Amino acid sequence: MQIGLIGLQNSGKTTLFKTLAEGSSGVASNRSVVGVPDSRLENLTELFNPKKEVHATLEVVDIPGLQVGDDGKMKITSDFLIKVKNNDLLLHVVREFANDSVSHPEGRIDPLADIEFLETEFLLSDLEMVENRIEKLKKELMKTKTDRIMKEMSLFEVFKEHLENEKPLRTVNMDENDLRLLSGYQFLTMKPVIIGVNFSDESKSKVDDLIAQIKIKFPSFENNVVPFFAQFEMELSQLDEEEAEAFKEDLGITDSALTRILRTSYQLLGLQSFFTVGEDECRAWTIKTGYTAQQSAGVIHSDFLVNSFVPK
Repeated sequence: MQIGLIGLQNSGKTTLFKTLAEGSSGVASNRSVVGVPDSRLENLTELFNPKKEVHATLEVVDIPGLQVGDDGKMKITSDFLIKVKNNDLLLHVVREFANDSVSHPEGRIDPLADIEFLETEFLLSDLEMVENRIEKLKKELMKTKTDRIMKEMSLFEVFKEHLENEKPLRTVNMDENDLRLLSGYQFLTMKPVIIGVNFSDESKSKVDDLIAQIKIKFPSFENNVVPFFAQFEMELSQLDEEEAEAFKEDLGITDSALTRILRTSYQLLGLQSFFTVGEDECRAWTIKTGYTAQQSAGVIHSDFLVNSFVPK
């Protein structure tokens, strides 16, 4: 699984990336392999006392922040869109915190406007792709009318109407046959998105109100909004466990940003964990929700102990 971090310049996206990458393996300048924290794996390790403990992993990519052009407006480049399409899930970091020394690229603090900016750009990108495909399908239909082409044309016409009404494609009702038709496409508004709102310590009183506003304005993100404190959590990751717990208690944080983001990611992507245990290792594996024991065995080709839930 690959999570792409996106967001406007100075949103705190790179600070969050550094926090998520703390202590991880395979860290590059903008890419990190992150272990999935899971208390159940730790409990199994305590119980079986293996030689090693192996967490499930995912890849986090810090996609370069969007820049302001010479005309003073934010720019979406084709390179940015290509990098975004390569991810299984997007974490859109939006800024709530105020800091005079770190300016917002458009000179204001407005998380709702920041979300709307990228959503609109993604809608326009998808609409262009849909319109181009419809034109090609029309030409194909003039030569031959197969069930596949007619089905695809019907689906893309629904997409076009949906996008023109400023609705993301993730809200279109589709069955398995529709999804198979779309296997070669990478629509941006169809990708699962988490909205990560970056608050400062001083603005924690605004959390509930802003999350409610986001859910009203962007109903497709209703269950996907995760508040966090990027600067605080980066500092927290550098403390020892006892000090970190004391600071978290002061701020009322029970889970780290990593844990909350991963829990939401697993839910959005329909993933769960199961565990193999033995003398050599206790290991967590990631599989699709609903996999049977035999399907799960196909992932690892070995015996296992199953306990399937999202990470805790």
